[in-house]
Amino acid sequence: MATATEFELTWDLDSLSPNPQTDEFTRILDKFRDALAALATASESLPAVDTADGHVAGWLEFLGEYARLDAQATDLNALVGCHAAADAENKRFQQLEAQLASFEPLRAQVATNVEFALRGVSDGDFDGFVDADAGLKEIGFFLAESRRRAQLRLPKEQELLAADLAVDGIHAWGRLYDRVSGELRVRVMERGEIVEKSPGQIQLDARERSVRENNFHAADKAWGEIADTCADALNHISGTRLTTYRRLGLQDHLDAPLRYSHMQRQTLDSMWSVISERKNVLLPYFERKAQLLGIERLSWFDLLAPLPGPAGPQKELSYDEACRLIIDTFTRFSPDFGDFARHALEKRWIEAEDRGGKRQGGFCTGFPTKQQSRIFMTFTNTQDSMATLAHELGHAYHSHVLREQPLFLQDYPMNLAETASTFAEAVLAERRLDVLDSSQEQLPILDSMLSDAVAFLMNIHARFIFEDNFHCERHDGELSAERFSEIMLAAQKEAYLDALDENGWYPGFWISKLHFYISSLPFYNFPYTFGYLLSLGVYAASQNSGDEFPEQYRQLLIATGCQETEEAVQSTFGHDLSGPAFWSASLDVVEQRVERFLALSQ
Repeated sequence: MATATEFELTWDLDSLSPNPQTDEFTRILDKFRDALAALATASESLPAVDTADGHVAGWLEFLGEYARLDAQATDLNALVGCHAAADAENKRFQQLEAQLASFEPLRAQVATNVEFALRGVSDGDFDGFVDADAGLKEIGFFLAESRRRAQLRLPKEQELLAADLAVDGIHAWGRLYDRVSGELRVRVMERGEIVEKSPGQIQLDARERSVRENNFHAADKAWGEIADTCADALNHISGTRLTTYRRLGLQDHLDAPLRYSHMQRQTLDSMWSVISERKNVLLPYFERKAQLLGIERLSWFDLLAPLPGPAGPQKELSYDEACRLIIDTFTRFSPDFGDFARHALEKRWIEAEDRGGKRQGGFCTGFPTKQQSRIFMTFTNTQDSMATLAHELGHAYHSHVLREQPLFLQDYPMNLAETASTFAEAVLAERRLDVLDSSQEQLPILDSMLSDAVAFLMNIHARFIFEDNFHCERHDGELSAERFSEIMLAAQKEAYLDALDENGWYPGFWISKLHFYISSLPFYNFPYTFGYLLSLGVYAASQNSGDEFPEQYRQLLIATGCQETEEAVQSTFGHDLSGPAFWSASLDVVEQRVERFLALSQ
C-alpha cells in the first residue's frame, strides 16, 4: 500500500459540493434540472442571428445563462463521477450517474438549437453578427465551431429524439460497461493465498517473469468472464454511431472524431503514415530488452518488465518522494507550473490511494465554477505511477491556464488535451535523466521512456486499427466476442510489426480497455499518439528557445480552446502538422533514445 505523510493520498471532494448522498445535493440537482429545462425552452425561440434591435442583446443574455448552466453541469457530472470512481460498487452513485445522463437530452436540445440557429446564416451575416458586440467577438471561435458542428446534426426533431433515446441506448451501454468492469475482481496468488483484487491493482511490472505471467493470465481469465456482455456493449455503441453517421451522409466513421478533434484528415493520415514507416526503430529495443531479460522474444506481459540486474528494477518510490520530485521538476521548467502542482497536491486534488473498490485507470476532471480540478489514479510506489501523476497534473495545468478565458473557450479537443499531459511526462522524464550520472541509473528511465514510445506508437496504433476495422465490419451486423478478439489479434500483430512471441499476444485486450466504451467520444485512441508526438516535438523545440519557451507553451495551451488544431500549433510554434516533416522529427527523438539505450546496455 502506498503511504504518505506530507501529501494526502485521498482527495477532498466535500469542499466542492455537498456529498451526492445528501438531501442538500438532491435539492441542488432539482434546482439545476429546472433551470436547464427553462433554458431548453428558451432555446426554442432564439432571436434571429442578425443585428436588428434587441437581437444581439437577446443572444448575449441567453449565452450568459447557457455558459452558467453548462459550467454547473460539468461540475455535477465531475463530482458524481469522482465519487463513483472512488467507490465503484456504490449503487447510489451509479443511480446518480444515470440521473445526470437523463439531463443530457436537455443539454443536447440547447446545443442543437444554437447550432441550427447559426447554421442557416450566410457567412457575411454571421461575420456581421459576431462583430456587432465585443462579447460575441470574444467567443467567435465557439460560435463558428457551433456552426460547423451543425453539420453533424440530424434534422432537428430527429436530433432531439436521438438525444432522448441515447439515455437508455448508447449511454446506457457505456454505463453498463462501467458497472460490470467496476465490479470485476481478479483472483491472484499472493504469499501462498488466493486474494481478489480490482483490475487496476493488477501490475505487469513484477521482477519475476512467472508473477507477471500469472497476473496476466489471471486478469485475462477474469475479463473473459464478461466478454459477451462487453461485446454487446461495443456492438451497440458502435452500431448507434454508424446509424447516425449513415443518416448524416458522412464519408465514414472517422469524420465525426476528426471534427471533434478540430483536426484535418490529412494531418491524421500523415501522422500514421510516418509512424508506420519509421516505428521499426523500436525493434532493436525489443531485441535488446529480450536479451537482458534472458528470453528469445518479448511477450505482452514482458513489455513493462523492469530490467534485471544492477539496472533494475527501479527502487520503490513513496508518494511523498514522487510529489516532491514532480514539484521540483515542474518548477525548474516554469515557476508557474511548479506552484500549480504544489497547490494541487497540498489542497488534496488527487485520489491516489491503493485500495480495492476503485475503478481502474486514471483521469483528470474539471470543476469550472470552482476553477479547480480533481485527479483519480492508484499510486503503487513505482516510477510509472509517478509518470501517471505527472500526466494527470499536466491535464489539470491545462485547465488552470484556461481558467480566466470565457467558459466557451475553456473546452479543448482530445488530441490537444493529451499534448499537455504527455508534455508534463516528458519534462519529468528528461529531468530524471539529467540528474543521474550512472548508466545503470539512466537505463531504467530510458526503458520507461521507450515503453511509453511502444505504448503510443504501437499499442495505441493497435487500438486505432482495431476500432477502424471493426467499424467496417459492423456495417454488416453484430460481431461476436470471438470475432472482436480475432480483429484485435490481427491489429496487434500489424501495429507491433509481429515482434512479440507467437504465444505472447493479448487478443482479449478489447474487453479491458475502457476507452472503447466511452459513449460520448468516438475513437478515443489517436489523440494519445498525436499528443505524444506533438509534445516530443514541442519539448525538443524548448531546448533551443531559452527563457521565453514556458510562455510560448502557455500560449499554445490557450490557443487549444480558440483555434483549430493545425492553426494552434502553427500560430505558436510555426510547425506544419499536415506534412510528414514534423512527425518524422518527433520520431527522430524516439530513435535517439533507442540508440542511447543500446549504447548504455552493452
